[in-house]
Amino acid sequence: MQRQEELNAQQAALARGQVPMQLARKFPPTALRGQLMITQPPEVTLNGRTARMAPGARIRNQSNLLVMWGAAVGQKLVVNYTVDSYGLLMDIWILRPDEVKARWPKTPEEAAKWVYDPLSETWSKS
Repeated sequence: MQRQEELNAQQAALARGQVPMQLARKFPPTALRGQLMITQPPEVTLNGRTARMAPGARIRNQSNLLVMWGAAVGQKLVVNYTVDSYGLLMDIWILRPDEVKARWPKTPEEAAKWVYDPLSETWSKS
């Protein structure tokens, strides 16, 4: 019953043009920024190069909900991602426009040169 009331409230808010505020997502400092296109799962193109997703890879959409690989095939997506110890893509977050604007390193070399502030969860060039 409570779930139905929540759904009704959300539908009413959407009908009035009010969109619920999205919470800031926390990305690990080991994550990198890239452009991803899923070609033939688990094969992907990451920053123009062929890459592969790990067997347990997770893709999260802008609302932080899990996305099935097949639902994203052929789309060019701006993402933050992590890799496992074998170099396979493990965690992938499809970014919202506000997240794309935030500075984030694209390569391990950039991450090594930049400074990460864990309190504000932002990167700055040193």
